[in-house]
Amino acid sequence: MKIIRTYSRLAKEAASLLGKEIQLARKERVWSEQTLAERIGISRTTLQKMEAGDMTVAIGLVLEAAVILGIPLFASETPSLTQSIRSASDKLTLMPKRIRNKTKKVKDDF
Repeated sequence: MKIIRTYSRLAKEAASLLGKEIQLARKERVWSEQTLAERIGISRTTLQKMEAGDMTVAIGLVLEAAVILGIPLFASETPSLTQSIRSASDKLTLMPKRIRNKTKKVKDDF
């Protein structure tokens, strides 16, 4: 049975934009779909889905395509990606390691 997922409008638009940027960069380099697909290590069909903004394509493949084509992934406002990763890691250090759902119902009927 196929699971049908719903995605927010913003997520769909982001996937579509990144797909179009991948397609544009590929065409600017005058690479065929087959050439880029081989460089990424995927089928041409998967690349076509990626360029169409299909949400079922694995994020790792999309990011790999963007890196191969030299597409900037994050805003250049931050000094470097390494610093952004370090900052996020520092913030995560302050967060609890585990989040548990409360299973006990509190009896407040006095």
